[in-house]
Amino acid sequence: MITDQLSETPQNQVTTTDQVRLGVCPAHFQFATTLVPDAEGKMPRNPDGELRVLARLKTFQKNSPVKLSVIPIFVFSGTQEDDVREVLKGIQELGLAPETILMISGADPMSPEDEDRFVEICVGILNLAKEAGIQAVSSTTFEQWMDPAPEKTGDAYEAAVAQLVKGHQRVYEEADLANSSIQSWNIEFLRPVEFSTFTNIQRSWDVVKKLNESIQTNFFRVLVDASHCGDSGLSVEENRVAIREIASAGALGAFHASSKTTRGCLTSDEGWINALLTTCLETGKLDTVIVEAFDHTDEGLQPLRDAVAGHGVDTTQGRSYDQLIYDGLVLVNSKIIEDTKSS
Repeated sequence: MITDQLSETPQNQVTTTDQVRLGVCPAHFQFATTLVPDAEGKMPRNPDGELRVLARLKTFQKNSPVKLSVIPIFVFSGTQEDDVREVLKGIQELGLAPETILMISGADPMSPEDEDRFVEICVGILNLAKEAGIQAVSSTTFEQWMDPAPEKTGDAYEAAVAQLVKGHQRVYEEADLANSSIQSWNIEFLRPVEFSTFTNIQRSWDVVKKLNESIQTNFFRVLVDASHCGDSGLSVEENRVAIREIASAGALGAFHASSKTTRGCLTSDEGWINALLTTCLETGKLDTVIVEAFDHTDEGLQPLRDAVAGHGVDTTQGRSYDQLIYDGLVLVNSKIIEDTKSS
């Protein structure tokens, strides 16, 4: 069970199952200093010219107690293409599989007026992913982040679902994803405050189910992030029921092991990671697990700390954030091994 942190862990522990890939979403590297490009679209670099995210990742991988397989990397709209190529190539040179997380700004996916711009931005990032031979991508392309729009209900909700299906189907077709290296697109819902409408797993499934029906294949998947499930207002059992339905339909995406509310140490999540990871593994359809935490000092996340009570508190207990993630990797890796052997 995910019940305690570890301070000392064996080096280069390897998962004993081939069924699940284990990786890290490097959000704890800090958005403000490492991940977000500047006004010219240039990603942050160290004085020696090396991209900060790659420098951090090299050190992180070298010291990881668990062998990593996959690194989803944030790609913000407007980032210089050569910088994106450099990041993806650098991850591959470390022997890891890169995946792109589409971070779209300046276009509301739910708005018909923004449809053309939304499609254009997505296609541009996906073309870089295709160029790199990436097999899976993800996004939060239900809404714009921290947009204080009112929740859509009734006819307005149905119109939003229809628009999201239309926009993503256009991206799928115009990027020619059916004839590319990309095999799946994981779409992630976010917690209330970050999003106003698509804030739970069932609403995410409303879109993904209709989207897959529109293209007649299970290309799009529901990304299950334990932290967002825990903050969604649905119970553990309601989330479990939805996960089983989604997996049965062939649309279960990656699982993010991330702590409810705090987004810090995995043991601060009140049991959500443990419960939902078990459910995902029991379906036999889970292929990727990603460990994720946010740095509570990250200036890029100040708006979220201001808006959500309990978010961004210090759960490190004196550890570095790399060590906090290492401890989480060991716990999650053990959980995967335990559940896989018992299934």
